[in-house]
Amino acid sequence: MHADEQGQPTGPGAGRPGKVTRRGLLRASLALPLAAPIVMSLEEHALLAQNAAPSSGAVKAPAAGKGPMGKIGSIEISRLICGGNLIGGYAHSRDLIYVSPLLKHYFTDEKIMETWALCEQHGINTMVAFFGDPHLVELYGKYVKQGGKMQCLAQLNPTKEDVKTCAKQAADGGAVGAFLLGNLGDAWSREGSVGRIGELVQAMEQNGLIAGVAGHELRTVKAVEDAGIKPDFYVKTLHDENYWSKRRPDQTKEVIDNYGIDNYWCMDPKETIAYMAGIKRPWIAYKVLAAGAIHPKHGFRHAFENGADFALVGMFDFQVAEDVTVVRETLAGKLNRQRPWLA
Repeated sequence: MHADEQGQPTGPGAGRPGKVTRRGLLRASLALPLAAPIVMSLEEHALLAQNAAPSSGAVKAPAAGKGPMGKIGSIEISRLICGGNLIGGYAHSRDLIYVSPLLKHYFTDEKIMETWALCEQHGINTMVAFFGDPHLVELYGKYVKQGGKMQCLAQLNPTKEDVKTCAKQAADGGAVGAFLLGNLGDAWSREGSVGRIGELVQAMEQNGLIAGVAGHELRTVKAVEDAGIKPDFYVKTLHDENYWSKRRPDQTKEVIDNYGIDNYWCMDPKETIAYMAGIKRPWIAYKVLAAGAIHPKHGFRHAFENGADFALVGMFDFQVAEDVTVVRETLAGKLNRQRPWLA
């Protein structure tokens, strides 16, 4: 969810009173079922996406076409990548217990496909999907079968027994790349099972995928580097700490290690920036908006200026145009960036 930089709601009708007639309300309500039929073609999704409104009336939707791009291996990837948490119903909602169910009600199959089509329209060519969800994998296959061109980076959460088979499943599901889920990357490196991470990276490469490792904790990246494992890319959290609901001093690393607190994503931003400056692998930064707590203008600039090659962001359909515009304007302007582009 976005707001303006003063925290006020934005949108085409924000702060604009108007008279709603009974006839108008009836007409609108009758139109709703027709706007999202049970089965729609990809062309219909694209048409719906074309009419989706940005979250701020001040933001003009960018022209369709290719946006800022980078490359990991031989795969060309948009600098802005569509995240998978929101479409999968996985909400970082702090202590609001209704948010995840709300996401699952909002992101119907039709809405997910509409959002992917909208991303494509605005030049985003890559998204992340959680391959632990068979229904989402099936939906992605349906999207591609109907003509969708969106590339997929598969987020993997294998058990100890299926490290090798899950990579094959990702390739069979149409993914161009894959990476180890951040929670598992943290857990495996913490318990000293870095060798298992290496096995997964090797399995991904053997199945023709660009291979990555994700982590919320910097020690995950350090452990992989120290072990001599060579993934094609890292997915590492990055955001500043200038937001109201940031981690409190009493939320120590020991407490956070148990994943009992849902208002942290990058515990060590300064250390992350310093360490990643010396890593010669592409870096996909995620949680750059601190799960909606940081305005895109600040979050994207902070990520790209401090070394990220890509920003992985969960987006509602009505946020896509604004986020793409902000990324394009940020990258077209002057960046105070020290780390070289590695993708």
